[in-house]
Amino acid sequence: MKAWRRIHILNIQTWKHVFKLDPDKLIGDEELEMVCESGTDAIIVGGTTNVTFDNTIDLLSRIRRYAVPCALEVSNVEAIVPGFDAYFVPLVLNAQNPEWIFNAYIEGLKEHGPFIKWDEVFVEGYIVCNPDSAVARLTESRTNIAQEEMKAYARLADQMLKLPIFYIEYSGIYGDVEQVRAAQKVVQNSRIFYGGGIRSAEQAAEMAQWADTIIVGNIIYENLEQALLTVQAVKKQK
Repeated sequence: MKAWRRIHILNIQTWKHVFKLDPDKLIGDEELEMVCESGTDAIIVGGTTNVTFDNTIDLLSRIRRYAVPCALEVSNVEAIVPGFDAYFVPLVLNAQNPEWIFNAYIEGLKEHGPFIKWDEVFVEGYIVCNPDSAVARLTESRTNIAQEEMKAYARLADQMLKLPIFYIEYSGIYGDVEQVRAAQKVVQNSRIFYGGGIRSAEQAAEMAQWADTIIVGNIIYENLEQALLTVQAVKKQK
């Protein structure tokens, strides 16, 4: 089972749909089974606040009952849990607080650097677009981004930094399709992830026309039936 997951986790280029689960939010066993057996390509575990070692390892142990690949999006050093198939490290490109560009990772590398398996680490070039989101406040992100600026950030992640992922994050609200389209026009190698505010199959399908991978999160806890419908809606687009 582990070998099956490793084959798929290292090829994120095949991911079209991903569910994102927050360790700080409650989900029942039956609901978790439906998410993991939905046909989604992977599960990302991550959140902005109240993410701890204990609630992260608890969620991982429950997801491990299923064959779906599972990655941890690292939000703080204390919540790094061994046993995930991969580790996504968000580099917030439009953060105005330098702590969230490099400083936090320097502290993490001082402690964990010698033990990291680098083939399991994927750096995400993150663009935070919702000024009212917790992640925008935490990172002091400049969210008023014009389309030409979005293209510039996409080129920064893709051509200059050569990051595997360019992540457009609207965190709780449905975003601007034209911004995602603008990024897609200039990206050559990075995989474009889109996350934020998807609450229907129609919205998922619309964003999937331009984003390579659609991340569905909050709706899992609000309307699971609608969340599950997003899987096939996305996969029909590619």
